[in-house]
Amino acid sequence: MKPAQLEPFHAIAVSRQAHALKAQGRSIIHMEFGQPSTGAPSTAIARAHQVLDADPMGYWDSTPLKARLAQHYQERYEIAIDPARFILTCGASPALVLALSSMFSPGQRVALARPGYVAYRNTLKALHLEPVEIACGPDTGYQLTAAALAVLEPAPAGVIIASPANPTGTIIAAGELAAIADVCRARDIRIISDEIYHGLSYIEPAQTMLAYAPDALVVSSFSKYFSMAGWRLGWLLAPADHVERAWAYCGNLFLTAPSLSQHAALAAFDAPDELAGHLEVYRENRRLLLAALPGLGLDAIAPPDGAFYIYANVGHLTDDSLAFCQRLLNDTGVATAPGIDFDPVDGGRFVRFSFAVSTAEIIDAIGRLQPWFAAQPRRA
Repeated sequence: MKPAQLEPFHAIAVSRQAHALKAQGRSIIHMEFGQPSTGAPSTAIARAHQVLDADPMGYWDSTPLKARLAQHYQERYEIAIDPARFILTCGASPALVLALSSMFSPGQRVALARPGYVAYRNTLKALHLEPVEIACGPDTGYQLTAAALAVLEPAPAGVIIASPANPTGTIIAAGELAAIADVCRARDIRIISDEIYHGLSYIEPAQTMLAYAPDALVVSSFSKYFSMAGWRLGWLLAPADHVERAWAYCGNLFLTAPSLSQHAALAAFDAPDELAGHLEVYRENRRLLLAALPGLGLDAIAPPDGAFYIYANVGHLTDDSLAFCQRLLNDTGVATAPGIDFDPVDGGRFVRFSFAVSTAEIIDAIGRLQPWFAAQPRRA
């Protein structure tokens, strides 16, 4: 079996260009990645300082942190979880690898929405699984539906669900989650639920798939809501009958998550007001962008109900989103993500804006974007 051929993450190329321009003295606004600008909670940072001074650290799996995660699920979702079901990982990406590699065999088919996070498709390919991308448009909020899964032939072995989603920020309603769970149960489709953006909702809270499919594998992380992307700490919440197998994979592939990050993450739960303040920053950023984008001619967007992204149709201006983002960056200093990362078929007509930056940067970005978009010729 030959190594899989993966497409590059094009937003990284845009980011490299942005950093090169910054090194030349240009003012750059980084809206290309979903990386919170708010920083880790003060309680987490203080705890990290204490640990660095007192603990030599080593390979470690924090029982207190897993107990606190179980408490978190009880408080947020009213679901009782055995703490032993949490497998701590070095971010959500290894948790996804762990879920897919321990649950499926090479050659099996796994469904996912298109557009969707670039690493879903590429991780499946790297593990020699077959991604089955289902085109999802504005009529479904760019999200998978139970109806789409019900008619997919043959039934895939698994499906990746993301709510809120990247790149759109759309949320799957509770009724639709329940319907998806019913279809998957009837067709023996295993659910991988990416819930990394939970806590970042602007209309109504996102619901965990565990409420409808208790045997789902849930991937999540401290990177987004807890604003700890650089600390590289996530988790896989595995079904009880799969924990032992997943642990065997984790121990051999990844050993343990960073000890310092586990100490800090436990303390992060003690900063609810600070975390709520971060959400209000994103809420204001979202409001400003939604008010400004129609004036730029960008009125065809996914409803950003959660996360911190706006996925905008720029098809009236280009069908080459990568070149478009590179030109936008060079002309204005505003870095964005090309839609081709998220949708290899139609993504040439889309751009993703991340509003995880500061509000001052959002205001600055809007001021730069307005004259630039006004000057762009429409496609024939």
